Amino acid sequence: MNAVIIAMWSGPRNISTAMMRSFENREDTFVSDEPFYAHYLKLTGIDHPMRKEVMETGNSDWDEVSQYLTGTIPQDKSVWYQKHMAQHNLPGVELDWTSRLTNCFLIRNPREVILSYSKKYEITSVYQLGFPQQFELYDKIEQDSGMSPIVIDSKDVLMNPKNMLQKLCEKLEVPFSDKMLSWSPGKRDSDGVWGQHWYGNVEKSTGFQAYQKKEEEMPKEYTEIYEECMKYYRQLFEQRIH
Repeated sequence: MNAVIIAMWSGPRNISTAMMRSFENREDTFVSDEPFYAHYLKLTGIDHPMRKEVMETGNSDWDEVSQYLTGTIPQDKSVWYQKHMAQHNLPGVELDWTSRLTNCFLIRNPREVILSYSKKYEITSVYQLGFPQQFELYDKIEQDSGMSPIVIDSKDVLMNPKNMLQKLCEKLEVPFSDKMLSWSPGKRDSDGVWGQHWYGNVEKSTGFQAYQKKEEEMPKEYTEIYEECMKYYRQLFEQRIH
């Protein structure tokens, strides 16, 4: 099988860590967890939970990180799954390196993202949630390559994990493995240090949780941010694998 480097671009409070678990459970796959997080915190100065630890353990040099991510797959593996947060793509960062990877976009309905994220952290900007950055990178890749990147919606995955992962693997041109459907609970050495704050549910999980619609009301103060996110989400949603 040819070597495949997968850049999976998500926003916060999606199933991005569960997807990373799924791929890490394959015997042929090496995973990287949010490699640009330290750079993001350094440039924005945002006081995220565990900021000091993230800065100490991560590389904040964008060029060095992107060079590493396009290099040889570590540990003699044939698949490299990179979990990226689209909101880490700050204005002006160089993204031409993405042309050397297979880029995928993991999306989630903004209402569900807002309901989940607002419980952990205050939302003051649409750019915190990654939807504009996802769409901008999708558009850049499509314009540069003439090909539409892969888009996958978290609800589709949770409704039928095996079916959606089989379709994703087919698009990625890697063989599907049943090992992607379940994993052992607990922490991973590959998890970012911030997992102590954010990964509680994933650490308890042994597979993808069945989809459950959130019935609670979305706070009215987030209406404008929600509507702005929906403009980008709808366009990506139309391109998703289903």
